[in-house]
Amino acid sequence: MTVNMTKGQAISLEKKDGGSLSAVRMGLGWKAAPRRGLFGSRTREIDLDASAVLFADKQPVDVVFFRHLVSDDGSVRHTGDNLVGGAGQGGDDEAILVDLARVPVHVDQIIFTVNSFTGQTFQEVQNAFCRLVDETTGQELARYTLDGGGEYTAQIMAKVHRSGSGWTMTALGVPARGRTFQDLVPAILPIL
Repeated sequence: MTVNMTKGQAISLEKKDGGSLSAVRMGLGWKAAPRRGLFGSRTREIDLDASAVLFADKQPVDVVFFRHLVSDDGSVRHTGDNLVGGAGQGGDDEAILVDLARVPVHVDQIIFTVNSFTGQTFQEVQNAFCRLVDETTGQELARYTLDGGGEYTAQIMAKVHRSGSGWTMTALGVPARGRTFQDLVPAILPIL
């Protein structure tokens, strides 16, 4: 059963049988919003980019994004860059796979971000979402809708963080400005 998450809501990544999820996928989907023009509605391609920044004791230690598809330890993997979006209704345009069992013990948080590489604002995006999927079963566990438009070019979407011996996901939904994950690090630090 999918949990439709709200900003600030957290869910445990423990299974009902008491076990822990071993691998999850953070998916991102979006569509360009139609714009009314002199000759009717049209859309402009929007290049959103998903990134995962790995933190150890509030310090960034690795990142996975379209130019660095696999973390140095191999536990986090980006499936590749989508330059135009289009799924926006359920399928993932970009995805980041996390093998939770392989994440090094010193990494205590993984922050997922999305940014408009081409600089368009979220007012030009529709049906944008992030979702967490049990990669073993394919079951969607949680979905967070990136709604409300806005004059910002990025969003700090969610974090997966250690909680006791397991992991917890928290929906963040913090608007930010930036075209790359590097631009977002100053906005990420206060929410760790």
